[in-house]
Amino acid sequence: MAGPIRIGIVGLGKMGRIRLDTIRRNPVDALSGLCNRSPVALDGFPSVPFFTDYRDLLDEDLDAVVVATPNQVTPEIVIAALGKGFHVFAEKPPGRTLADIRAIQKAEQEHPGLNVKFGFNHRYHDAVMEAKALVQSGEIGEVLWMRGIYGKAGGPGFEKGWRSDREIAGGGILLDQGIHMLDLFRYFCGDFGEVKSMVATSFWPIGVEDNAFALLRNGRGQIAIIHSSTTQWRHTFLLETCLTRGLVTVSGILSSTRSYGFAERLIVARREDPEHATAFGNPPETVTTWDRDLSWEREMNEFGRSILTGAPPVHGTTEDALKVMELVEAVYRGDPATGGKKRR
Repeated sequence: MAGPIRIGIVGLGKMGRIRLDTIRRNPVDALSGLCNRSPVALDGFPSVPFFTDYRDLLDEDLDAVVVATPNQVTPEIVIAALGKGFHVFAEKPPGRTLADIRAIQKAEQEHPGLNVKFGFNHRYHDAVMEAKALVQSGEIGEVLWMRGIYGKAGGPGFEKGWRSDREIAGGGILLDQGIHMLDLFRYFCGDFGEVKSMVATSFWPIGVEDNAFALLRNGRGQIAIIHSSTTQWRHTFLLETCLTRGLVTVSGILSSTRSYGFAERLIVARREDPEHATAFGNPPETVTTWDRDLSWEREMNEFGRSILTGAPPVHGTTEDALKVMELVEAVYRGDPATGGKKRR
């Protein structure tokens, strides 16, 4: 296609505004329509059509639609946008259940030539990209295990937000945030077929989980451990990858609020020969630090390239979304205390 990519946005909450700012900075994109259920104050867009019903936005002359809505309505809007002939970028998760992503994938298959991409932006963080490249190179051996902690502290009004409402969100912290860590486990180690878990609502008076603990194992015997939490009173992101010849750690992740730290670090420690180590078990480390978050731009640029070239997205495909939702569902089902009864 020639000319700028005409994009409409559905949903102007926190994520919708992040996507709006990213699109505004990209000369290849043209913001061509905005939609939110209630009118919102937006400076600098006097000539951009504004709607309160997404169906009216989909009647505009667009190339692509960004869907940044609560989980309950995401599948409906994605499928409707595909039906109108538009490429779609949607925030994670791809709905509330496996049935939602399967319906989206079916709609995508019925519209060849249109791309759907989901917002798993953690793959585009510098520290994660460098860690992935180092692990993939084989320089420090084969992956033995991974350990991921992703926790936050709730916040003012947390109990009353839509993410704490099962009917709207479909799940709690695992589906909302832990899904990023599960996606990174897949990114580094592929699919996991065995899952053991415990899921709890430990503190907050909400109808979804506020903590999830899980052990995962794949066909190569690699094990991953996740703790996803809203009772981690100090916001924490930690991803450790232990290999046969060393340890690769991503500590901290840059976010729009900087609440996970003002930098993200990649820490690499190589296993030493015990006969020649100066302090065996405490090897020297190399530390690389980043203080700029370019993940949003990289992610949207890749979506734009897929539209311009006709190639499928590299990351965040409907298959990626399906596989990680299968893991989410497996964690929910894997708690012997619930047997998955909390899931619809």
